[in-house]
Amino acid sequence: MIKIIPFTAEHAAGVVSVILPIQQSEFGVPITLDAQPDLLDIPGFYQRNCGNFWVAIHGEHVVGTIGLLDIGNQQAALRKMFVAAAYRGAEQGVAKQLLDELLVWSAKQGIADILLGTTDKFVAAHRFYEKNGFAEVQKSSLPQTFPVMAVDSKFYRLALTPHAV
Repeated sequence: MIKIIPFTAEHAAGVVSVILPIQQSEFGVPITLDAQPDLLDIPGFYQRNCGNFWVAIHGEHVVGTIGLLDIGNQQAALRKMFVAAAYRGAEQGVAKQLLDELLVWSAKQGIADILLGTTDKFVAAHRFYEKNGFAEVQKSSLPQTFPVMAVDSKFYRLALTPHAV
C-alpha cells in the first residue's frame, strides 16, 4: 500500500534516490544534486508559508515526490513531481495520489493558481497534467516570482476553484 505523507528529514536520501536517476538516466537531463539546492533543504525551501513537500512511501521506501513552492499572491509552483518507474501508471495511481494531496493542501491554504514548468522530454507528464486540468501557458504569462529552471520549456497552469474546505 502506498502512503502519501509530508516530507521529514528521514526521507532525504530516498527523495534524491528517486529524483536524480529519473532526471539523469531516464531523460538525459544533465543536472546534479548540487545544481538543485532545494533538495538539500526541503524544509527551508518548500515547507514554509503555504508550501509543502510530500513523499509517496511503499513499505520503507520513497517511491514518489511532489513539492509545492509558495510564490506569493495566492500562487504556487508545483515542483519535483517524480515517481519511480515501477510505480507509474494509472493502475498504480501514485502520481494521482501525490497530485490529489497537493491539491487538497493548496485549497486549504487559499492557493488560487498552481503553475509548473517542465521539459519537453517529459511527454507522459504532459499528458498527466493535461488530463488533470492543467492548461499549457506561454512562458511570458508566468508571474515574475515563478522560478523558471534552465531545463523548462513547457509551462502549465491550473486555476483552483474557490470552495469551502
